[in-house]
Amino acid sequence: DVQLQASGGGLVQPGGSLRLSCAASGFPFDDYAIGWFRQAPGKEREGVSVISVSGERTFYAHSVKGRFTISRDNSKNTVYLQMNSLKPEDTAVYYCAATLQSAIWNPSSYEHWGQGTQVTVSS
Repeated sequence: DVQLQASGGGLVQPGGSLRLSCAASGFPFDDYAIGWFRQAPGKEREGVSVISVSGERTFYAHSVKGRFTISRDNSKNTVYLQMNSLKPEDTAVYYCAATLQSAIWNPSSYEHWGQGTQVTVSS
C-alpha cells in the first residue's frame, strides 16, 4: 500500500520551531518530487515547499521563504520540513504529497497524499 506518514506537528509559541517528517512507503520514493501543503480552517489548501527528486532543487512559498527549509533523505524515504520563526498565521494542518508532474504548486498534480499533521502556533 502507498503510504505517506506526516508527523512532528504540535503546539508551539510564536517564534518557536518544529520539524515535520514525511515517511513514505509503497512507491518508488526517489522518482517523485515531494511537496508540503497546508490548510487552515476555512481556507484553501496552499503549497508551502517542494523538493525535487534529487533534493538539489527546492522551492518555497513567499510566506515561508527564509524561515522554512525542506530536505530529503532518499535512503530513508523521508522528507523533512524544518520550520523556524513560526507565526500564528502558520497554524494549519500540514500535508506531504508526492508527484511525478511538473506543476508542483497545483495540489491536483499530486498522486499520493499523507494524512496531515496539525501545527498550532499560539501563545
